[in-house]
Amino acid sequence: MKNFTQQQILELAKKYSHETKDEPIEREIKKWLKSHRYLDKDRFIRLCLWKSARQRKNYEKNDDLTIREITRFSFLTKSERARIESLQILDGVSYPVASTILHFAFPDKYPIMDFRVIWSLGWKQPKYYNFDFWQKYVNKLRKLAKKYKVSLRELDKALWYYSKENQKNN
Repeated sequence: MKNFTQQQILELAKKYSHETKDEPIEREIKKWLKSHRYLDKDRFIRLCLWKSARQRKNYEKNDDLTIREITRFSFLTKSERARIESLQILDGVSYPVASTILHFAFPDKYPIMDFRVIWSLGWKQPKYYNFDFWQKYVNKLRKLAKKYKVSLRELDKALWYYSKENQKNN
């Protein structure tokens, strides 16, 4: 991984924010999750589509009660494995989407898993994600955010944008 400065991370994160216009949905759903420790079907689908639109039909298969119960359980459990893997019971939810849900519920604790960030870290993209890989990813990004004194979301945006600018065939 390239050795960044805090300023470079903040500049890349700003470019990401300027280009993507993700902030309104991020603010809205994070605010809602502060007082509602679960997702309803509407917010679940919007959040999943924000991360990846490819699974729309699968997201829509989930009923409201199941979404509420699974997300409530995930947000309440103390088990890291149960937290991330329980979300994958929901149709269309993979590690990247589950990590997005966890980030929105716990913005200071979980980064969003993305192939661009994995590339920026200098890691090989695995054939499939599993709990050990996710845990390694989370720990690495937490450590980097602390090192650079930035939020997980600022770091995530910066590494995503760095890949967008530098990765060939992206």
